[in-house]
Amino acid sequence: MDFKSVVTEEKEDTAVVSHNSRAGVLLFLVYTTIYGGFMLLSAFAPRWMSEPFLGGVNLAVAYGFGLIAAAMVLAVLYVKVCRKQ
Repeated sequence: MDFKSVVTEEKEDTAVVSHNSRAGVLLFLVYTTIYGGFMLLSAFAPRWMSEPFLGGVNLAVAYGFGLIAAAMVLAVLYVKVCRKQ
């Protein structure tokens, strides 16, 4: 194995990096807003969080699974938005 071979450096287009950064920040703010709602409900409306919501599961558990699903959806959306044309 030759570990001394030259590796070509990848050139980054500043417009692409800027677009991807804006998309990432926007999606982060969307998720932060959703998570903030969860935290506000937990802190100021704990009774609502303990009420049955879907099929006997309380709102806290349903919202928690919703947060996980939202993170996955937003990650896929980020990949789609940032894919090279």
